[in-house]
Amino acid sequence: MADIKDAVKERSMILQKDMLAKQFNDLSRAQELKKKVVYTFVPGNLTELILSFDMLPVYPEINALQSGMRKKSSEFIRDAEKIGYSEDVCTYVKCDIGMMLNGNIGPTGEKLPPPDLLLLSYTGCFTFLKWFENLERLYPGVPVAMLHTPYQEDGKITPEQVDYMVKQLKEEVIPKFEQVTGKKFDPDRLSKMMEYSAQSEDLLVKILESAKRKPSPIDAYFAGVYYIGPIFTAFRGTEEAAQYYTELYHEVQERIRLGLGPITPEGEMKEEKFRLVMEGPPNWTNFREFWKIFYDVGAVIVASTYTKVGGVYDTGFRHNPDEPLESLAKYCMGCYTNLNLPQRVDLIESYVKNYRADGFLINSIKSCNSFSAGQLMIMRQIEQRTGVQVGFIESDLVDPRYFSYANIKNRLESYFQMLEQRKIILEQQGVAV
Repeated sequence: MADIKDAVKERSMILQKDMLAKQFNDLSRAQELKKKVVYTFVPGNLTELILSFDMLPVYPEINALQSGMRKKSSEFIRDAEKIGYSEDVCTYVKCDIGMMLNGNIGPTGEKLPPPDLLLLSYTGCFTFLKWFENLERLYPGVPVAMLHTPYQEDGKITPEQVDYMVKQLKEEVIPKFEQVTGKKFDPDRLSKMMEYSAQSEDLLVKILESAKRKPSPIDAYFAGVYYIGPIFTAFRGTEEAAQYYTELYHEVQERIRLGLGPITPEGEMKEEKFRLVMEGPPNWTNFREFWKIFYDVGAVIVASTYTKVGGVYDTGFRHNPDEPLESLAKYCMGCYTNLNLPQRVDLIESYVKNYRADGFLINSIKSCNSFSAGQLMIMRQIEQRTGVQVGFIESDLVDPRYFSYANIKNRLESYFQMLEQRKIILEQQGVAV
């Protein structure tokens, strides 16, 4: 097993840690603060709408991944399996259910409040539907708001699809918010929040696109999961999020000015040897060890699909204050796992080419069908279209039983050797690398 030192943290990571700590603390005091609570999911979330009603959001998959990083998920998963959940069920679900069975103590050690509303605003992952059925049984009598999101089967969002979703927002979702909170919908407040959303989205795109530089000042996968935290969860649409991304942007610009590479948990990466595009979520239970395999050999992830699961902003979408409900609809339909497979291939191909990547790597998640479906086809398509070296490893989200450090390290070492050999051949042929 890798020797793990105390983590080096960027200033923005410390700022984000404080933001998240306050969020969990507010949730633990929801009754005292007289705040209503809504349980929802990250992809296609309606954060601005939630906050416009002064509600506090809870994201079950965030609780699960945080539990995984804190080495708490294994026990929760076992407890869920003891009451009948199969080994093949999404481990986020089992971790979340197990956490509830153990008193709903969140990853920070503070008790999470029960929901006043269950909001399912995205169905690109079918598991979310079944997950909510379980939550509905665990919290009988809690109202459910369902926003059905059309899949981009033909690779585009049509006006009819937008109208369909706006109609649901007006007739099904917003009335449930009004019923639960006793407050009237305020479209002006929602529009104002979307101004902050657009600011944050602009900055996030600039931050992630800084990886087009050589050397890249960031790692867009392992560090990228921190960068997307505020905008994909409870802070999009707030001045606080815009301030966070302003700080992060200046931090990255300073690294560019100094010609520095990414910050890793063990300090600055001294040499960028390989540039990779990554498909699939990371493993959370062994996140540090997983990352270390990469930075020890100078491998930088310059673009990733996971950092688009809560919004593919680099293709141009921004929340529009002039069309708030239409913006929510387009946002939900534009998340990565709501793209069809040809769209995903096109997006990844653009990343490989525009970020001048040396290789494309898939981390296939055993219990996550949303990402795993079609990955072998995607891998072969990228290999044929770009000619870069492709690779494939397997792990899981938050179940440590499916993370084999030795096996993954051996596979990655073989992959990096192939990348090195390919570079030597290209250099011999006079091709710039």
